[in-house]
Amino acid sequence: MTDIIIYHNPQCGTSRNALALIRNAGIEPHVVEYLKAPPSRALLESLIARTGNGARALLREKGTPYAELGLGNPDLDDAQLIDAMMAHPILINRPLVVSPLGVRLCRPSETVLDLIPVGQRGAFAKEDGEQVVDAAGRRIAGTTGGPA
Repeated sequence: MTDIIIYHNPQCGTSRNALALIRNAGIEPHVVEYLKAPPSRALLESLIARTGNGARALLREKGTPYAELGLGNPDLDDAQLIDAMMAHPILINRPLVVSPLGVRLCRPSETVLDLIPVGQRGAFAKEDGEQVVDAAGRRIAGTTGGPA
């Protein structure tokens, strides 16, 4: 059984689509509603490190206190950005997915396909109707990470 964790916000369409793509592969992931159960600082630091990007890459601007907190200041270091995420978990962008193939922020949602070690079981369209996977379970050309 493939072990996948998704740090999920059920109010976010991108997060819902990524979760649905994982399930479309026949995998029931561990779903962590991180706004209800925020990660510890050590876990958040580990997840950020495992993405291969800094904290800023995981920082959400839209619908958050990003501007009010002055988080656009390029002089802020990772520790300061993580302090803000710990104080305001809504600043953690989503969905963040952990799989045996790595850790990534899955925006757009079809990015999650790169982290699923098994094929899709059938067609999949995102909530907006965009077809991402065809009836044979293949990523449709032109979607993020797929064949162009």
